[in-house]
Amino acid sequence: QVQLVESGGGLVQAGGSLRLSCAASGSIFRFNAMGWYRQAPGKQRELVATITSAGSTNYADSVKGRFTISRDNAKNTMYLQMTSLKPEDTAVYLCNAYKIPVGHYWGQGTQVTVSS
Repeated sequence: QVQLVESGGGLVQAGGSLRLSCAASGSIFRFNAMGWYRQAPGKQRELVATITSAGSTNYADSVKGRFTISRDNAKNTMYLQMTSLKPEDTAVYLCNAYKIPVGHYWGQGTQVTVSS
């Protein structure tokens, strides 16, 4: 059973920074890719950033240049460093892991609130 636990969310002023963590139960080597998604009230869940097992990264246009995704295989943890935060970044941020052919695993989410 895969468990993903997010942490690091909170309330921050616009222009501030936060670092989210996603701790996995067991090795993250087994996942083909991991990523962060977010969902704001009344909006659809959207992709924020992904990182493959080879280390390739991909970002939503709205966060390029501000957010950085990374992973520490030794700690079985993925991170999202968020800088220059904007009120529109306010959402629940969810950790995702993908493994072929099993599919997707999700964490419970961590709230990020950016005040103007």
